[in-house]
Amino acid sequence: MERRESLPPLNPARAFEATGRLLSITKAANELAVTPAAVSRQVRALEDYLGVDLFERVKGRLELTAAGASYLAELMPLFSALRDATTGIRSSGRRAAVLKIRSPATFAVRWLIPRLANFHRLHADIEVQLTTSPAPLNFAREAIDAGIQLGDGTWPGVNVQRLMRNVLVPVVAPSCPINRDGQLRCETLLHSLARPEDWNLWLKAAGMPLNPRRREMRYETSLLAYQAAIEGHGVAIAQEALVLPELANGTLIAPFSFRLDRGEHTYYFAWPETRRASPALETFRDWLVTLVAE
Repeated sequence: MERRESLPPLNPARAFEATGRLLSITKAANELAVTPAAVSRQVRALEDYLGVDLFERVKGRLELTAAGASYLAELMPLFSALRDATTGIRSSGRRAAVLKIRSPATFAVRWLIPRLANFHRLHADIEVQLTTSPAPLNFAREAIDAGIQLGDGTWPGVNVQRLMRNVLVPVVAPSCPINRDGQLRCETLLHSLARPEDWNLWLKAAGMPLNPRRREMRYETSLLAYQAAIEGHGVAIAQEALVLPELANGTLIAPFSFRLDRGEHTYYFAWPETRRASPALETFRDWLVTLVAE
């Protein structure tokens, strides 16, 4: 019989997901109703199982490693779906409406998931099943009700709701200062493969030279590039709305005043024109409209 790959130990994975999401062992312990020591043991057990470090301490703060950030991006939607499924089963006997949403991983982790808890509190009768992918939405081939997509919002056969401004800004760890001439001549630029042109767009708009010999590193997602910047590996080009918590707490700084607003090229909530929107989809869309209006 073909050997199947085993699941990770679920209690350690649960402890890691809570700790990574909250970036605090104490807060994770409170959420899980266990002691901080128990959370630490579970996280170490998962690191031993995986053979990689998932966290490190930077100036007394708990930070994800690049491997930890990547793993967390995969686990968070799974645990969110598990929580939603459990809430649905334990609800008042009425079957929850299921809403299938797809999003890019970075947007899901940094913008949508932190806000979903509020939606669940308001609408316990709607189960949101969230998946992630960088691929363009294709409602003809995918079993999803709606999704998040980056672009200009002019896609045939879909309705859209603009979600946020897409403002590009370089970000760097405070421990990794920019060269005094402020021209990014020697610094390592951190790119996302999902948005490969962002650095060139910003440099050109800022009037800085495009240097093909400049040191660069590339990551699969912006989520990984941001984490690499936090760890001091270089300067990332960030979508400002997705790094506001780090800019607020000083984990990242924006060394340049110039910001590039991409205008209509931003994130949109999209759903197919050819299908009648379900009550659950209308509720979710209205909730998003309230969020972006704030």
